[in-house]
This record gives sequence, structure tokens and C-alpha cells, in this order.
Amino acid sequence: MLIIMNKTQRHLHHKEFQETFHYHEKNRAVGESKTPDTREIKIVRKVLDVNDTIAKENRNLFAEKGVFVLNVMSSPGSGKTSILEKLLSRIVKKVRSAVIVGDICTSNDADRLSRFGAPAVQINTDAFGGDCHLAAHVIKSALGNFNLDDVDLLIVENLGNLVCPAEFDMGEDLRVVVLSVTEGEDKPIKYPLMFRVCDVALLNKIDLLPHLDYSIKKAIENILQVNPSMAIFEISAKTEDGFDSWIDWLEQRVKGKFK
Repeated sequence: MLIIMNKTQRHLHHKEFQETFHYHEKNRAVGESKTPDTREIKIVRKVLDVNDTIAKENRNLFAEKGVFVLNVMSSPGSGKTSILEKLLSRIVKKVRSAVIVGDICTSNDADRLSRFGAPAVQINTDAFGGDCHLAAHVIKSALGNFNLDDVDLLIVENLGNLVCPAEFDMGEDLRVVVLSVTEGEDKPIKYPLMFRVCDVALLNKIDLLPHLDYSIKKAIENILQVNPSMAIFEISAKTEDGFDSWIDWLEQRVKGKFK
């Protein structure tokens, strides 16, 4: 069921994608005579292989249409929606933007982001077991709600999770992880895959540093220990400190894709 929320925002229920990508159910019998461990490995491998195939199709489509895709990931409460609000408020008039928002329930985040004039699609995963990530097939299905010829930048706000979203390529150009200073300096080494696969880290809520026992130097050291080439920006979604550098860096990459 597709519910049109307003002129710029659409809401897709994740069950629409159940028939096209219900691999855990479809492949439950794979290797059934084997041990449970072997069967699970085969199922997971098949899911990821098919996902990578669809991600490649998405990537080819984005290249054909001239769309730069940004995948934004974080744990819940890191401030990624607030960051995207400030980002859209600054760039939407000069970079034609669209948004896909993933969440388990509610359309709260898409409601917030659609206020800036960018078309937004909300995908909820609650009826499909509350999936903890977006995957390539979901993105592919959601693209029909946009005219990609009118989009330069597609922003995907992934579900709040530092584990599952890191495993699924969606055909994006750039992966961003948001880490707030309220989460602890050790998150990069506790969840290394997320920081290993991302291109840029946004250290958010730096306005709170005077009130916290937090070493931003140690957080950066831990990030670079996992990913020495990671670009890192210290920002505050509340005060917009650091946003000029972060947005300039992003705009250069959007423009650079199609030179």
C-alpha cells in the first residue's frame, strides 16, 4: 500500500517488498540436511550476494541519471535527522535533493525532512519483523517515487543501528557514520565494521563537550585506528559549528562525480 502523505513526501510500507526479497523464508530449506550452522551461513551468503547484484544495478542507474547517493548511518539518538535538516536547509536551493528515510515505525523523520522542499519517501520495517537496515532492493523499489532526472543528490537516512546497515551495499557513492559525543569514545573499536566501510565520520553534539567527560582526541584516534583514511568533521547540529567545512566537502564530491 502506498499512502501519499503530501506533495513531497510518500510513505511506503516495508511489506510491499516482502515478495521480492524475503530471502530468509525462501531459502530456509537451503542445505537443510546440513548442520544448522552450515545452513545459516549459506542463507546469509545468498542474501548478501543477491543484495550486491541489486546494488550494482542501482549504481548503474544512478550513474546514468547523474545522481549522487549519500547513505547516512548511526546509532539511535546520534542526531542524524537534525544534521540532515540543517544540511537540506543549506543546499536544497542549489542542489536538487531527495530523501529516503528508513525506520521501524512512524513517519516522524520524513515529516521533518520534507519541510525543506525535497521529495521524501518513508520506509517502515515494522510489519516485516522490524528489519534493522535498508537494503538494495528497498532502495530500488523506492526509486519509482522520484523523477531521477530532477535529482542531483539522493540522501538515504538508514535505520538507527551501528551493526546491520554496514553490511548492505545499496549502490551509494558515499557512506557517512554519525557519532555523537554522548556515545563514548570506544564506539569505533566496538563496532569496527561500520567505521571501516564508511568514508566520513561526523562527530556530532560538540556543543555538549564542556558538560561531558569525553576525549574527542581519543574518539578520533579510535576512528583512525579502524580506518586511517576516514575523513572526520567535528560538528554541532544545534549550533551548526563545523557545518561549513562538512558541506563544502560534500558538495565537492557531488560535483566531482560527474566531471
